[in-house]
Amino acid sequence: MKTIDTKYIVKAGAIAAIYFVVTILLGSVSYGPIQFRISESLVVLPMVEPAAIWGVFIGCLLANIGSPFGLLDILGGSLVTLLAAYLTSKTKTFYKGILPPIILNALIVSIWVSYFTKMPYYLVVLYIALSEAIVTGVFGYVVIAVYKRLKDKYTL
Repeated sequence: MKTIDTKYIVKAGAIAAIYFVVTILLGSVSYGPIQFRISESLVVLPMVEPAAIWGVFIGCLLANIGSPFGLLDILGGSLVTLLAAYLTSKTKTFYKGILPPIILNALIVSIWVSYFTKMPYYLVVLYIALSEAIVTGVFGYVVIAVYKRLKDKYTL
């Protein structure tokens, strides 16, 4: 029988909690056609921390309960985040690592966001792609740098 890796579960839980809290605290900018979801910066963590794949998925799932787009965003948006996190974990460079969340969120999440908001799909794609690029490219870079420093200092 396989043993449970407590450290992995704790890391995933901590990442999920951070994702959830940051999204909820910044709720007004976390949802909608023009979204600036700072918590998405955590989606680059799977490059250096495997537990982050499940952490960002669970955090997104819980945060999307507050989404104005309902069950579609709760399940669909969370699955997009899971896929983006998994694909990011397979990349070797930071700039390749930010591409899955940017591309997947822009192309897939925009489908229901544009439908519910009655905004043109291509415009929502542009808004979400730009916000994801900023969040993952700038804040994600900081998240990776801080995590690496903490991991070295505290043997996470």
